[in-house]
Amino acid sequence: METAERPWGTYTVLEDADDHKVKRIEVRPGGRLSYQRHQRRAEHWFVLRGRGHLVLDGVESEVGPGVAIDIPIDTAHRIENRGDEPLVFIEVQHGTYFGEDDITRLEDDYGRV
Repeated sequence: METAERPWGTYTVLEDADDHKVKRIEVRPGGRLSYQRHQRRAEHWFVLRGRGHLVLDGVESEVGPGVAIDIPIDTAHRIENRGDEPLVFIEVQHGTYFGEDDITRLEDDYGRV
């Protein structure tokens, strides 16, 4: 399994197929993903543990264990862990391409483009 460190936490690829990719994502306390969108994939998140502050196309909400989030193609999104324990969710990507270069960052706390 491929695991990658990011400034906000880690992700582990659980499955990588032609038509989908599945990741386990862990956001450390105080971590926040970039506000981003994807041109070639949609995502579905299912929160397993912790609490998150979600922004989905400008609409903010709080999410926790058992919450599912659908992120259509080209929809701006980000999640932040404002708690004191890890935020863990499963991400299922579906579309035509799943590379990390299909990220358009609209805002990023860590200076990435």
